[in-house]
Amino acid sequence: MRALSKDSVREPSARLIGPPDPGLVWRVGRLRGVSVAEASRNGWKGAGAVTPRAASLATLYATLVVAVALGPRGVRAQGTVTSGAPARTILAIGAHAGDAELTTGLLLAHQRRLGDRTVILHLTLGEGGNPKLTPEAYGEQKRREAQAVAAALGAEVLFAPYKDGQLPDDDASRRYVADVIRQVKPTHILTHWGQSIHKDHAATHRIVSDAVLLASLPGVVTAHAAWRGIRSVWYAENWEDPDGFRPYVYVGVAPEDSTRWREAVTKYEFVGGKISSFAYLDYYSALMTLRGAESRRGRAVSFDIDQIGKRRVIDSLP
Repeated sequence: MRALSKDSVREPSARLIGPPDPGLVWRVGRLRGVSVAEASRNGWKGAGAVTPRAASLATLYATLVVAVALGPRGVRAQGTVTSGAPARTILAIGAHAGDAELTTGLLLAHQRRLGDRTVILHLTLGEGGNPKLTPEAYGEQKRREAQAVAAALGAEVLFAPYKDGQLPDDDASRRYVADVIRQVKPTHILTHWGQSIHKDHAATHRIVSDAVLLASLPGVVTAHAAWRGIRSVWYAENWEDPDGFRPYVYVGVAPEDSTRWREAVTKYEFVGGKISSFAYLDYYSALMTLRGAESRRGRAVSFDIDQIGKRRVIDSLP
């Protein structure tokens, strides 16, 4: 697997590696997303320069509907983007290899089992995280590990061309992610919460928020046609992104999902405690139990959404 070329930052056409498979059942509730087309009809218009706030207003807001179950769907792809996609495609976008799998991997395993297509985009490899290896050597290790983790989760995987700690918060990176969105055609996007102690995490949030809007605009020309099929954007719970995060959506997961997730993420050396002193596996396993207790589901993973999406409109008391 190679990183995308420098020219691909503007017009990416990366291969997606790995077979898609099952899943998206909301055990506690489901978010009904507002499409970009619907948003446009209600007054979100215009192209050109996009601020993070403007993008967040265009980023698919939702209202919570309690106890709605979605049945299993999906078809098996062959390692590339195909037209015969399942009803739902989940795109998880992380700043570094390992971020998306640790924070959204439980949901990805759950949805994969139930029939949905899952795709992971790593904006950087996180190659600067091992003081005993050069960034080049550790980057190649992280690439191999990320491929193995994606295969264990049943997900496809994409690698962006950016460097750890140097993720550019600019228009080119937004166009790159926008074109990946157009290529993958996700119905749901999972990414970082906006406030973080790590600059790459915060930049990823802003980049993705703007890219969702850019991907929807036919006037923004990239290698792929505009895509307006995103139903919702959810922000994952990450120990490095705690400020202001409030669990809003809880998704119950089965024991087999947590087993698959654990077996997958431990393919990263840093998760096993051999590089970092932070107990990643203990933390996210405990978080799964905590959110499961709060939601009365035994095991669960939680997400936040944009504030405007927390509006509920009802005709009478439930």
